[in-house]
Amino acid sequence: MLEIIYKDTEIVIIRKPYGLDCQYQIPQFLKQQLNCDIYTVHRLDTIVTGVMVFCLNQKSAAILSKEITEKVFKKEYLAIIEGCFEEQQNRLTDLLFHDKRVNKTYVVKKKRKGVKEALLEYRQLCSINNNSLLLIRLLTGRTHQIRVQLASRSHPIIGDGKYGSNDNGKIQLFCYHISFVHPTNQMVM
Repeated sequence: MLEIIYKDTEIVIIRKPYGLDCQYQIPQFLKQQLNCDIYTVHRLDTIVTGVMVFCLNQKSAAILSKEITEKVFKKEYLAIIEGCFEEQQNRLTDLLFHDKRVNKTYVVKKKRKGVKEALLEYRQLCSINNNSLLLIRLLTGRTHQIRVQLASRSHPIIGDGKYGSNDNGKIQLFCYHISFVHPTNQMVM
């Protein structure tokens, strides 16, 4: 059973566990658990945990999808990285290319077909034993964005072997906060 944080007639908010795919597995599990249709409106990588919202009907899914496009829907993450940034807070801007054949994203220097701009802001909350805890606000939603933007600056997320971490444990990336306008009652959640 998935941990449900909140549910009403339009949406369900869960704590996504490690190792489950949010486009296929989680909707299937939620459909069985709640006995209703489930619509995915945003993603988290299979190896990332955290807060996710799913819709219970197409109309609500369309409204939340529009909020994502219009940058009303916000996501914040906590990550433990290798090393420490010199600046306690900053905005990172990169051009990213995702190679679907190998399911890996790369920072590139020039705009070309398939290249998208990626933006995030971070604040370093603390540093211990040459590792740092970051609060990250995602401004765009690119595949593996946080992982590749941090790794490209020699600060991979602990446990993210795909992007250069030497640690073999679970990735230390958690979507801890989402905010959006409820699709029917217009309240900020």
